Amino acid sequence: MTEEPRRKDSDIGHPNSSMGCGHKDDKASLGLSQIASFSHQAPSTPASKEVWKKGGRMFSILLAVHLALLACTLVSSGAFEKIAVHDYDVFFLLTVMMLIVIIWIIFYLAGTSRCPGAILCKDSHAGPIWLRGGLILFAIFSLVMDVFKIGYYSSFYSCLSAIKIIYPIVQAIFVVTQTYFLWVSAKDCIHVHLNVTRCGLMLTLTTNLAVWMSAVTDESVHKAHSKLKKNVTEEIFRWLLKVGMRSSSVDECNCNSQICQIFKNGYFWLYPFNIEYSLFASAMVYVMWKNVGRFIDHHSHYIQRLKFRLFRRTFFVGIMLGLIILVSGLGVLILYEVQVNSNTESSKKSQALTMYYIFNIVCLSLMSLVCIGGSVIYRFDKRDMDRHKNPTRTLDVALLMGAALGPYAISYYSIVAIVASTPRDTISALNLTYALLMIAQHTFQNIFIIEGLHRQPPKEDCKHDSHQKDLYGLTFVNINAVSLRMPDTGSTLAPGTASGTETVCPSDLVRSLTAPKKMNWRRKFLREISMFLLLSNVILWIMPAFGARPQFDNDTELNFYGDSMWPAIVDICLPFGIFYRMHAVASLLEVYIVS
Repeated sequence: MTEEPRRKDSDIGHPNSSMGCGHKDDKASLGLSQIASFSHQAPSTPASKEVWKKGGRMFSILLAVHLALLACTLVSSGAFEKIAVHDYDVFFLLTVMMLIVIIWIIFYLAGTSRCPGAILCKDSHAGPIWLRGGLILFAIFSLVMDVFKIGYYSSFYSCLSAIKIIYPIVQAIFVVTQTYFLWVSAKDCIHVHLNVTRCGLMLTLTTNLAVWMSAVTDESVHKAHSKLKKNVTEEIFRWLLKVGMRSSSVDECNCNSQICQIFKNGYFWLYPFNIEYSLFASAMVYVMWKNVGRFIDHHSHYIQRLKFRLFRRTFFVGIMLGLIILVSGLGVLILYEVQVNSNTESSKKSQALTMYYIFNIVCLSLMSLVCIGGSVIYRFDKRDMDRHKNPTRTLDVALLMGAALGPYAISYYSIVAIVASTPRDTISALNLTYALLMIAQHTFQNIFIIEGLHRQPPKEDCKHDSHQKDLYGLTFVNINAVSLRMPDTGSTLAPGTASGTETVCPSDLVRSLTAPKKMNWRRKFLREISMFLLLSNVILWIMPAFGARPQFDNDTELNFYGDSMWPAIVDICLPFGIFYRMHAVASLLEVYIVS
């Protein structure tokens, strides 16, 4: 592919640039002016460059679409025993894809990123520290899952294909390599090897989605097998496996040792972390792909610094209420798992479902009311809307709206089944209320988050001149002493001060020193709301991710749609709902910091 032409360094750093700030001796100011002049010259590039840019993007998109369809076909086909596609065929494809991505990442880190003029600017909004921190957390649990997989499959090396042992080893290397790559390169706006970089990033994104599809399928098959084993005898279970869904080839091997059972149960419990890791990595890689060849105007691109003060400027109401919801949800989850999975009595099952629905109804009601209140507060917020181009924010909004379709679909299917079914008992009424509140809460929360993401940071946090920054660094400042030393007239600070610096008056200085300590009631309430919603979304992510899924335990929808249609609907839509909660946590953390 023809590479996109690059500008010469002489064109970028021309000394006669009109963007100079008057401080030509300051290297930092000169560097910023060079980049700014470069970004202002970007729209005047020839039309051929724009054509090649679109052509490179289109080629990488086509590559990703074909690979994703191939992976989806193999993964879905391997889930059924009647189709002559086995799970080790899926593992072989994923292993090859991960090895190619590892090779490309090494090439990018060792070659592309070190070329002269490769990274002229960086996107400060891409890969924030909390997102990269969450990625590392999920990567650690994914590595633990791979260790459990290796230990489990190694117990059956004599009756398994070698690819089942090779796959978790390659996946562990892939997770480590990709996590380091995203940590150091998530903000890059690369300007060399453009087409190769676009294709490499799209291959990385497709590989993460393929791993996600495989993990979701394995987890769904495992849960379906576990439910069948509880309800039927061993002979009927084996017959059902022959005529229906696939059985893992390790089912034919004996897993009698205690260490084998620990490995088996351990890596299935860690699947949710690996699923979230793949989705987080996909989102970050997509932003990198959008930033390939991008020019950033630093005059309008505010560099947002992390100012996360958890125990300052807050009333603690949102944190305390969120912690109460979180702890209560963990208790409900434990009781639900014990009563549903350990007891076959219908009365115990009904009690567990009632307890689960009541907790979720209370939680969703509070979250909906809080989101409405936050949206009302935004009506009185005097901050301007941030209308600058931001691929990260655009992706966040698209993921929030797209992932919410999963919970919407499940809720509407439940509403139709409950209304059309008879008789209607207490659990059906609770289920109907739960489904309606799920729709309302997702809608109100999306409105609140999207409006918060489009607000500009407070002026006192993003606009400080050099004198204010120096004074903020002092531990103790005597305002009276400082103001006495400042002249009352409009003269400069000192005789030796260079021309072009701004005049600082005593009143302005006192106001600038005291301004960051003040926070109006709107910002305080927005922070309380964001923290409460963040903790509430954490527990609503934990409960379905770790087994509390009333969709499989409630017989209303199952009897209405049948044993094949309803589980398929839940298996397809539920992962989107789980991802929505985790992505909402990251977005709410950003809203909290910006508020």
